[in-house]
Amino acid sequence: METMLSYVDQYGYIVLFIALMLELIALPIPGEILMSYAGYLVFQGHMNWVLCILAAALGSSVGMTIAYGIGYKLGHPFIEKHGHRFHMGPDRLNRISQWFTNHGNKMLIFGFFIPGVRHITGYFSGVTRLPIKVYMIYAYTGAFVWTAIFISIGKLLGPQWDQFHTSIKKYLIIGVLLAAVIFIMIYVYRKNKQKIKSWLIYFIKNMMEKRKRKAKLFIVFSMFVTLALISLMMGLIQDFLGNEFADFNEITILLIDSIFEGKWISAVSAFELAISNPTLICIASLTFLWIVWRGRERLYEIVFLFIAGIGGEVYEEGLRALFQKIAPKMSSSFPGEQTLLATVIYGFCLYLFVLHLRNHWIRIGAMVVVVIILFFSGSAQIYIENEWPSDVAAGYVFGGVWLGLNILLLEILRLSKFLKDNS
Repeated sequence: METMLSYVDQYGYIVLFIALMLELIALPIPGEILMSYAGYLVFQGHMNWVLCILAAALGSSVGMTIAYGIGYKLGHPFIEKHGHRFHMGPDRLNRISQWFTNHGNKMLIFGFFIPGVRHITGYFSGVTRLPIKVYMIYAYTGAFVWTAIFISIGKLLGPQWDQFHTSIKKYLIIGVLLAAVIFIMIYVYRKNKQKIKSWLIYFIKNMMEKRKRKAKLFIVFSMFVTLALISLMMGLIQDFLGNEFADFNEITILLIDSIFEGKWISAVSAFELAISNPTLICIASLTFLWIVWRGRERLYEIVFLFIAGIGGEVYEEGLRALFQKIAPKMSSSFPGEQTLLATVIYGFCLYLFVLHLRNHWIRIGAMVVVVIILFFSGSAQIYIENEWPSDVAAGYVFGGVWLGLNILLLEILRLSKFLKDNS
């Protein structure tokens, strides 16, 4: 490894090009470490960031093209002759080829981030005769994204690139696997669309009234989201009590400090103000006026606005006191106070705003604005060292649980009232 890194020091872009090309042909070369080290050299000013990405992406693309060519040359005759050795007969190959033709292009992008997978997708694309134009678009795009991310990580981490390389790689793989799971779920849905539709029709066959149908489906959706957040919350509690946030906190702080670099102080101050207590009180007050003006069941909505806001404060203080009692040596700001309250107040406001508006684009715009405010406000809390990254993440999740429970109960009350009034 030291020899390989010294070659990057001496020959720079050429070594980066050749190494990435050879890795994608399936030679055992640690391309991700080389790219992170190249990013570190960019940090030092010894290499150019754009040229590094271009050299690495071009080398990866050439390697993927060679792998495709070899696979294309071997083709089906090779599988028919030798496939029995690795349980790949002609029938199975045809089924996989059909799947790969329809969906393998996405795997070309995801696969770059999964060790072992990126080394075979090129060959398999050639064997299955994936159209070369489709292959080039997705393979080259994946190569560019993959190389740009790892080189940029090395640049952002600077001297600590080798310390956190493994941890960041782990988080990237987890993210890619989650994306792959989502892709598989979409694929399963499309494959079984009619069965799922039949099940849904059976499920809602007694929901003839439009409002009642929407309410029940929204309750089911809210329940699933809230349960997912509760599950995530349990995982965060386990990690907190096990003191497993050290790497996550250090990496996140390092990345945020590198991104902002003191140039966005005014923006940081604005986002910090956006989740301050006076601002949250103003948002809650405006939401109260919105309910009075546009609310459907005003009493219910006003009551739950107060429960969400005031109860959220009690909920947050109770959680922090509980964790301090259980683990007094751990962070005293877990979960993050301001991010939790901001998630609850902004989330409940958004819920009512979207509920009472019919314009699709305004709804989407409001959602985007709230997500931006919450994300960058949390980043600001980390940048000014008010809260640890793990506290901010927990604030989002714990706040989401409280918000989900309030929305779920409110919708159940709405539905109960509707059924009672129409019985």
